[in-house]
Amino acid sequence: MNLAQLIFNSLETGSIYALAALGVVLIFRTSKTTNFAQGMIGTLNAYIAATILMKWDWNIWAVTIFAIGTAFITGIIIDTLIMRPAAKASAVSKQIITLGIIMVILGLIPFLFGINNLQLPHFIPVSPDTKLALFGASLNYNSIFTISLSLVLMGFLFWFLKYTRWGLAIRVTASNEVTSRLMGVPTKSVTMISWATAAMFGTLAAIYLAPGGSVNPNMLVDIQVNAFFACVIGGFGTFYGPVFAGFMLATIKNLSLAYVSDEWGHVLVYILILVFLYFKPYGLFGKKTVKKV
Repeated sequence: MNLAQLIFNSLETGSIYALAALGVVLIFRTSKTTNFAQGMIGTLNAYIAATILMKWDWNIWAVTIFAIGTAFITGIIIDTLIMRPAAKASAVSKQIITLGIIMVILGLIPFLFGINNLQLPHFIPVSPDTKLALFGASLNYNSIFTISLSLVLMGFLFWFLKYTRWGLAIRVTASNEVTSRLMGVPTKSVTMISWATAAMFGTLAAIYLAPGGSVNPNMLVDIQVNAFFACVIGGFGTFYGPVFAGFMLATIKNLSLAYVSDEWGHVLVYILILVFLYFKPYGLFGKKTVKKV
């Protein structure tokens, strides 16, 4: 596999890592909660999309829009009914609650959708052999679509955060939730929208990934782990750091697997992460928090 092909594959994988990581850091910055259930929430809504497509014969575009809507509602329900009552709990307690959400969803999936894996088609109905040649790389049209849509969505979110009133509300809540509330910022609504947005990003990541395999309870486990790695490498203190780190992590991982070996490629990635954290424990773009007494 040539270098151009590896870079293109890394862009596709990195766009999924970055989208999932952005959902994780969005919740962390606004509610100070590490959401371990990010991937499972996306999986649940991917099951909803696949079930609707199978039973009612909707096309992939329609079921994706519907699943994004159900993801939005799922995020609101989790924040309002589960996380908000535990607002005064410790950070560890909130993390345990998100682990409990994973267990609940794992129990609901076979009850609601059965035990068989489901399928979702590609967004663009072309043959897998139909590819675009560029710089010696064979580019799949659905992969190009995945990269393009992810970049557009992330770019829109960054624009929204920087230039809109709600974006400002999210940023000030992320900076200091207590002070923001005292200044009249609707922090509860900000947190609720953050959970809903993160759920939508997780659902899109699941729908991107499904056509290459299947919709199953473990489909986003690897994506979830690498999204957390991206947040750690990029820094939980920024919105753009995990996005950059997601693409960087995917590139390092693909190059290691191609030029080292399948067995040692993953090991090398984890070693590099440990070495990086030793020298940059707050991430590439993170800063040490100093509290003045």
